[in-house]
Amino acid sequence: MQELSFYDVKSKQKFKTADYQVREKGGRFFAVTKSKAGTHECWRVLSKDQAVKMKK
Repeated sequence: MQELSFYDVKSKQKFKTADYQVREKGGRFFAVTKSKAGTHECWRVLSKDQAVKMKK
């Protein structure tokens, strides 16, 4: 998988990872990964084109 940059709102830190899932919610696509600083999830909005490429 392609490495993406995520922003952890709770710890206010950016991090990069290639360990994420692509999810669809309400017609929008997101990359979701576990936070490096806690037990919560970090979500990043993806375009429809990005999501289609990453699901392959």
